Amino acid sequence: MTHTSTIKYSVDRDGVAILAIDLPGKSMNVITQEVMDDLETLVKHVAADAAVKGAVITSAKKAFVAGVDIKDMVTAYDRGVTVKEAFEFSNQLNRRFRAMETCGKPIAVAMNGLALGGGLEVCLACHYRVMTDDPRAVVGFPEVNIGLLPGAGGTQRLPRLIGVAEALPLILQAKNVNSQKALELGIVHELAPADQVVERARKWVLEKGDPVQPWDKKDFKLPGGAGAMTPRNAQNYTVSTSLVAGKTQHNYPAPIAALSAIYEGCITPIDTGLNIESQYFATLLAGPVARNMMRTLFVNKGAADKLSRRPEGVEKSSVKKLGILGAGMMGAGIAYVSARAGMQVVLLDSDLEKAEHGKAYSTGLLDKDIARGYSTEAKKQALLSLITPTANYADLAGCDLVIEAVFENVDIKADVTHKTEDVVAASTIFASNTSTLPITGLAAASKRPKNFIGLHFFSPVDKMPLVEVIVGKKTSNEAIARSLDYVQQIFKTPIVVNDSRGFFTSRVFGTFTTEGMRMLAEGINPALVENAAKMAGMPVGPLAVTDEVTIELAEKISKATAQALGRQYPSDPAEQAIATMMGLGRKGKRYGAGFYEYPADGKKHLWSGLAQHFPQSEIQPDVNAVKERLLYIEALESARCFEEKVVTHPADADVGSIFGIGYPAWTGGTLSFIDTIGIGPFVKSCDRLAKAHGERFKVSRWLRARAKNNQPFYS
Repeated sequence: MTHTSTIKYSVDRDGVAILAIDLPGKSMNVITQEVMDDLETLVKHVAADAAVKGAVITSAKKAFVAGVDIKDMVTAYDRGVTVKEAFEFSNQLNRRFRAMETCGKPIAVAMNGLALGGGLEVCLACHYRVMTDDPRAVVGFPEVNIGLLPGAGGTQRLPRLIGVAEALPLILQAKNVNSQKALELGIVHELAPADQVVERARKWVLEKGDPVQPWDKKDFKLPGGAGAMTPRNAQNYTVSTSLVAGKTQHNYPAPIAALSAIYEGCITPIDTGLNIESQYFATLLAGPVARNMMRTLFVNKGAADKLSRRPEGVEKSSVKKLGILGAGMMGAGIAYVSARAGMQVVLLDSDLEKAEHGKAYSTGLLDKDIARGYSTEAKKQALLSLITPTANYADLAGCDLVIEAVFENVDIKADVTHKTEDVVAASTIFASNTSTLPITGLAAASKRPKNFIGLHFFSPVDKMPLVEVIVGKKTSNEAIARSLDYVQQIFKTPIVVNDSRGFFTSRVFGTFTTEGMRMLAEGINPALVENAAKMAGMPVGPLAVTDEVTIELAEKISKATAQALGRQYPSDPAEQAIATMMGLGRKGKRYGAGFYEYPADGKKHLWSGLAQHFPQSEIQPDVNAVKERLLYIEALESARCFEEKVVTHPADADVGSIFGIGYPAWTGGTLSFIDTIGIGPFVKSCDRLAKAHGERFKVSRWLRARAKNNQPFYS
């Protein structure tokens, strides 16, 4: 036998079989059904061939195996896969790995790069593990991040190998560890240079070659003990249970299922434990949360990162020199991420001192990296040398792209547009970082509206992964394509939306903050509002996030919106709440006072004076009713954006809502949330909410027709 379609097979002169995984058409190996079929066939061949002493499994690619290919799993829920069928999928993997580790011959693995998820499970089912000493190579179980648990033995072999205490963070928190840490923990047996891992694994097979796993030996005891019988394990399980409950708010079933599988499985023999793991895995794969998370966090985000919305027929581009107008928090952040990507950056403000202050933001970030051991002084100076602070528009000459990040004022933006276009080339793309003002209106100040586009970043820019690319009425395909190329160049995730007041993210997010202020004005306890939001899976409550962006900004946006729509301000309870807070001088966190108090010790808390200015009702709603209002108002606004073609793909709405405005990941995003509930039940709930709380929950004829035809957003 030579090799299969996915694994190259050979036997050396010493009788050691080499199985090199090499999935065709892929830059990275993943576990597919074909790989598993081929591995089973070759392991049986190794076991049956008397001339073969043992085997070494490795990779013919630069890394080992990234994990299981989720493109089939992501459709499981939509295909109606049952719990029984999902159990069989996991159980089949477990049977095959179990057959490999009990085949009677020693099998080592030469890990020439990262091994994640199913890739690490392959390694754990081998008797000996040699890993490259490259510090960039990592091992780990990322499954809980996509709504699953390790379903091919990971929850059972890892604790049996390194103990429950060390295994829990890797599985429950999806913590990756580098090769050195993997050696210290006992996940791998030795490290070697990448070009020597196969030879070291061969040496073990020939010289020691024990074909029995530790857990299959009669005297085996789980390191640190099983169950909660030891004080340390009792503490670990107690703390882990609390941490999981606090982190998930019981919205994410995967960490809870993984913890249960570890606890229950590790007090039983390995085969029973594997069966328990498969049962818990099955409940996840057959449920909607895993579908939602896999589809949006992996498939849709991956497509966005590869620029799935990029217009065809435009030559690939890169930004060599970038201009930034405005050196405030946003402009400074954009300067940092752009210089980090290797661009020359001209950071311009009204005077040199302000521009220098903007550059100092990068200095602060780099100093923190050095303190943590992530960077060096030389790297810091190299990055800073790429940022040129200035107050002179002439310095923008030669820029491929200019990003405007000045105050949210049409006249100011028009002024900087004129001054910039006087000095840059006709081919330069001009982008506005506005968060609410329509791009088409801003482009009216431009001599070249086809080159005018919106690039909406999120604060803090160095941490937030999303960029909203906003297309004006006259924006050209070339401007879209070149802007997307830039977003990819700075390692951000883009979504493409059409022009609208607030675009997609700000428009949808505004409904969340507004609903929170409405509830406060209605007499609902502000602590209930804030905690309900977090219990629903939001990172922070609507009042806290309004403080973060400032109540002052909320007032400016509300007034501008009222003026544009030709109505009075304030005109509703939320606007009245804003006006009240502004009248009290409580403008938000930046000013030291808002809905929250910000004492010197840093422990913020809701302002006690809220009760005086917003009297609370005697009867308070159930927490689930508050959660429902916050989740539904954003989802309904997203549906309106889809109806109005502000977003043209449900994937963009879902990626944007999770990565841009913190909509709970368990939902898969705002439109996936509607599909998960069912579009018919969602409309009925909106009708009930509209009757109880007002017209803002009213469903359009378009959405009602979709519900009548049972037409989800994802086909």
